[in-house]
Amino acid sequence: MEKFDFDVAIIGGGSAGYATARTTSAAGKRTVVIDGSEALGGLCILRGCMPTKALLHAADVRFQSKRSNIWGIDSGEIGFDFGKVMQRKADMVEEFASYRRDQLQDGRFELIRGTAQFRDPYMLDISNGQSITAKKIMISSGSRVADLPLPELSNLGCITSDDALELKSLPKSIIVLGGGAVALEFAQFFARFDVEVTVLQRSPHVLSDFDEDSGIEIEAALRNEGITVHTGCKISAARNEGETKVVVFEQAKKILEVQAEMVFHGLGRSSNTETLSLENAGVETERGRIISSPQMQTSMPHIFAGGDCTGPHEIVHIAVQQGEVAAHNILNPDSPKAMDYRLLTSVVFTDPHAAVVGLTEKQAKEQGISYKAASYPFNDHGKSIIMEAMHGFVKLLCDPKSGEILGGACIGPMGGELIHEIVIAMAKRMTVAELAAIPHYHPTLAEIWTYPAEDLAEEVSG
Repeated sequence: MEKFDFDVAIIGGGSAGYATARTTSAAGKRTVVIDGSEALGGLCILRGCMPTKALLHAADVRFQSKRSNIWGIDSGEIGFDFGKVMQRKADMVEEFASYRRDQLQDGRFELIRGTAQFRDPYMLDISNGQSITAKKIMISSGSRVADLPLPELSNLGCITSDDALELKSLPKSIIVLGGGAVALEFAQFFARFDVEVTVLQRSPHVLSDFDEDSGIEIEAALRNEGITVHTGCKISAARNEGETKVVVFEQAKKILEVQAEMVFHGLGRSSNTETLSLENAGVETERGRIISSPQMQTSMPHIFAGGDCTGPHEIVHIAVQQGEVAAHNILNPDSPKAMDYRLLTSVVFTDPHAAVVGLTEKQAKEQGISYKAASYPFNDHGKSIIMEAMHGFVKLLCDPKSGEILGGACIGPMGGELIHEIVIAMAKRMTVAELAAIPHYHPTLAEIWTYPAEDLAEEVSG
């Protein structure tokens, strides 16, 4: 095809798509973003990171207020207005979304409202009746809530995280399906607003992508707040009994059941690729997820993909990086860049936070990587004792010969903030001895990193 309508066409205006669009348009490329979502803004702003963290913060404030007598403060009965909680969330989302809408509509690139599907590798048919061609195409179509694993669960009227963000009132009880980030964050949110919560997790421990010690620590914290957590269970049946939802599961060769007023579907998300007609473009997928290279190219070199639709991680800053790498490679095919996941960071915003960067022990063992590890608990750390925030620990992994830091985990207060010290250390390829030598103010949460660093430095030097 000799002439194209656009140099770059981008399917989806979320984090990855917008990162690509702003970069290619700034370089003078004729760029179009095609977005058919009900509202502009992307998953993170509208139904992900920002609204959920707004709700979690409200829950944290109430939880700390209820336990203020620990510090000798009598705060009386701590009630709440759920309508105001949700309205504050909605107001914040609108503020963030309006900024992104302005960015998408400021004229730097063309914006077409509609869903796109491939007619061939270079042509897209859009639901508004238009058809366009582009020399390079970026797919950033995002993700959707995953299908339920058991047909009977569909009859329960399960709510998703999207639905939970729009609740007008709270149930008295809820069953949370899943033990990942979304499931556990909402489980704790509901519990801190007086909902009776039961979590059902198939894996032996919650947060199955984390090390076992991390999952066990989070389980203990949740149970300490009155949340019932069942792990190692397989859902076998589900039914309605009037207004009550019943879920039957097998655990340790026993058949058990739990009932509640509502069921929350927190079993993850799936790539949003079904309607793209990728087969017409020759783009290969695996279980619905687009296969892409570290350069973000698909099986068709002129078609790129980034964000949740390709993975391997559904994290906003990763999606932005992928969008920027794709844009660079669209603009500079002779000097390509590649994604580097060495500094991959994950944070679960439960209380305590669960945060990890780089290698986990589980990954190191699976990959046959030699390492040394050391940890230190928050219940023996001055600042966390002052804060009465004593669940959890920090852990470092290092190369057994050089002492270079290979990974870190923080299960504890402000873990999502504290983990960035290790992100920076790993970015600079620091050793545990170098980290231990850096002055840390006392008493702070951050100084806890020096203890495992010192232990490992002694082992490596010895």
